[in-house]
Amino acid sequence: MEVPHFPPAGGKLNASGMMIQGGGPAPNAMIGLARLGLKTAVVAAVGNDLTAEMSRRELTKEGVSDRYLIEKKASSDLAIGYIERDSGDRTLVLHRGVRLKPRDIVTSSLPLPRVVHLDGRDMPACMKMARWAKRVGAKVSFDIGSMRNDVSEIFPLVDHLVVADAYALPFTKSRTGRAAVKKLAELCPGTIVVTEGIKGQVALEDGRLYRQQAFRVDTVDTTGAGDAFHVGYLYGLLKHEDIQVRMLLGSAAAALNCTRLGARAGLPSHRQLTRFLKGSPTRYA
Repeated sequence: MEVPHFPPAGGKLNASGMMIQGGGPAPNAMIGLARLGLKTAVVAAVGNDLTAEMSRRELTKEGVSDRYLIEKKASSDLAIGYIERDSGDRTLVLHRGVRLKPRDIVTSSLPLPRVVHLDGRDMPACMKMARWAKRVGAKVSFDIGSMRNDVSEIFPLVDHLVVADAYALPFTKSRTGRAAVKKLAELCPGTIVVTEGIKGQVALEDGRLYRQQAFRVDTVDTTGAGDAFHVGYLYGLLKHEDIQVRMLLGSAAAALNCTRLGARAGLPSHRQLTRFLKGSPTRYA
């Protein structure tokens, strides 16, 4: 819901806009990659309720396979978001009603992927998927946006650790993204990227530091900006682009997603992404 300002305790507000759509870091990324022309699927647990039906319908409409969703007798996960109209800042409340367990995943039934993208929920299941990815020769990408649970056990298996500063700074007890990527590199042998909102991103790959500025747009909603960054980054990875191009594509996708309400509405097509970059967009200093 879009609101003029965040409500005080006990207060009431009229929303100026509302959207109902699917979410979740990994599903959002798969929809974004599908819009860019890639073949994607989601492995997740859903409940046996209306929310699950809507989730399946949206994935299918976007060309993402829902074949590997595991339905359980439970309530599907649900998030309520409040987006402040002028700033685009958002506050989210998540209710977790269903869990994905390792025994739910039959890896022999899964298609062989080039990348397995994980988001840190249900860590035992994530660990199983990461180990399977390494066995079949797929790259492991990992996204974590905040300090909600300990996910560090997976870091040795990760090829591309792309995390928000809201996680990286407190976890590493660092004051800057530059310091955080260096500390994360002690735990993860792969490429490390820390996203810092309008300050851009900092990365460490093969011992070398890289920076990318964020693009300035008319921000409507920052929900899903990190997920959108993964879309551009992973698209570049799958197209064998270098780290600087991957970060550029990620930054562009994140900026475009911020121009629409919700985590998915602004995820760009390949044409939109290309046109945005060719238009010499303004960057934050």
